[in-house]
Amino acid sequence: MTRSHHARLWRSVFAAGAALAVTAGVVAAAPDAEKARTKQTKQTKPKFSLIAASTSVTLDSWKEDPGIYLDLGTYLTAENGPLELKVTRKSYKDPVVATQVIRQGKAVLTKTLPTGLVKDFSGLPGFMRVTITDSAGKTVLTKDESFCPNNASGRVRPDAPAKSKYPESCPVNPFTLGSVWGVEKGWASNTYSGYYSDPVVLKAGKYTAKVSVTKRYRDLFGMADKPQTIKVTVRERSWEEGSARASAAGGHEGHGTGHSVAGSHKGHSGHSGHDAMRTAAPAAPTSGAGPAFNVGHGPHPSAPPAVPWAVKMAGLRAAAQAADEPGQTDGSRQAPAQSPNAKRPTGKASVPNVPKPDLRSLPAYGIQISDGGDDVPGKDYLAFSANVWNAGPAQLVVDGFRSPGKKLMDAYQYFYDAKGKQVGYTPTGTMEWDPRPGHEHWHFTDFASYRLLKADRKEAVRSGKEAFCLANTDAVDYTVKNANWHPQNTDLSTACGRENSISVREVLDVGSGDTYTQDLPGQSFDITDLPNGTYYIQVLANPEKRLKETNLNNNSALRKVVLGGTPGARTVKVPAHHLVDAN
Repeated sequence: MTRSHHARLWRSVFAAGAALAVTAGVVAAAPDAEKARTKQTKQTKPKFSLIAASTSVTLDSWKEDPGIYLDLGTYLTAENGPLELKVTRKSYKDPVVATQVIRQGKAVLTKTLPTGLVKDFSGLPGFMRVTITDSAGKTVLTKDESFCPNNASGRVRPDAPAKSKYPESCPVNPFTLGSVWGVEKGWASNTYSGYYSDPVVLKAGKYTAKVSVTKRYRDLFGMADKPQTIKVTVRERSWEEGSARASAAGGHEGHGTGHSVAGSHKGHSGHSGHDAMRTAAPAAPTSGAGPAFNVGHGPHPSAPPAVPWAVKMAGLRAAAQAADEPGQTDGSRQAPAQSPNAKRPTGKASVPNVPKPDLRSLPAYGIQISDGGDDVPGKDYLAFSANVWNAGPAQLVVDGFRSPGKKLMDAYQYFYDAKGKQVGYTPTGTMEWDPRPGHEHWHFTDFASYRLLKADRKEAVRSGKEAFCLANTDAVDYTVKNANWHPQNTDLSTACGRENSISVREVLDVGSGDTYTQDLPGQSFDITDLPNGTYYIQVLANPEKRLKETNLNNNSALRKVVLGGTPGARTVKVPAHHLVDAN
């Protein structure tokens, strides 16, 4: 069947004028067969609905910091097929393009969403409309919110797939290149926009919330106009009360909406310069089902809990203590294929002709001026965040092995064939133990380096940060070949080893990157004595070229900055990087 013939066959399914393209061949059918197939298609086309988990919710507003997060318990369900969206941009000079993917048996159709509708990778903007009225019927709030289909989700039918194939969050890195969003068939995804939503101030009292999908999305996805009504009780609480309850409950207070304290920092989840405390990874499941999350509960919180810092820290301390319990091993969430070797490799090293990783750098972001604080007073520093990611088509796998009594581990890069069988390895530097509080893990040396270049691209300052514990903190491009939408080692608790470790495995998965924030003296650039003017922050992956890659010519990324001001009051201007205007 030709492309145009197949498009005519599906015209009854989608609104006239939609951009359709066939990506899987279908054999031409006789008119009667075509009618039967069209009828079947109408019966099995994806159906999306808005539902509410409950007719009433209670939301807390803290007296010392008023504001509630409008997690009202509404969800988008997908029946007869998933909601799947591929979101990409060719380069930072090109706009973001979102395409719906419709799967019907072996046929795969695509439908391009209207130009300019999606502007970044955080979700579908203006998807939900929330209207709040008080007990007298007066409207006190009308708010449109974005929707990330990868929000906390779960099954709504017992016969739905046991696992969702889609990623578990929407990227927030400003230099993301590609993402995949989806609500699995028979699943529901929380419509609350979480990290991308600001709290709202409502006095304690009784309210009614009306939640609906906005018209442009109802028309786009063929949804019925069926708003959900939820009774809302706002109650005022105090930090003192919350802290007392948290202490009594072992740090679990503040989770009334099902959000974890882990990852409550708003924004990307990269490593800070001082590697802030992380919660421990859950132990590996004993069955093949993997962890189960109820609707509304996911591995990534959809919003930070509105609780004081003392309460959050209580939860973090409890998790840290749990991590020290006997039987908890580092890397427990790794898939079997990523388990560390028991001992140093033997035999001749070799670099076989198999797929290899492709390390690439993102332009620096999160750029700001800082001082040395109490440690280094009177200094000016240029702080920034940097990310190196793996464009694939193979994982970067590095194992470290320590000889008894030695301070350093010898590091080796491993290679695998298409079936996942280890077929080679090669020495690739060392790993070192970092004993500083907040670090206390093994760092792989020479993974990346950071330089501040003058306008003539000659080096002015080099960052002292050149050793790393690898973790898949950012989903940079999940549309590349072999991208893993469910990487295991997503934070420092899963991969970095302990002081008494004999071996460590660190992995950077395909499609993911590792963000580090350079905000401490020695990591950020000392600009105290630099003249004002134009500079470039260079993020350079694999600087010594010890790691084997498919391409060594795309490892550098530059970000222009303009320094100004006077000593002690330096300023920095960060021009947009093509269409990405984020400092």
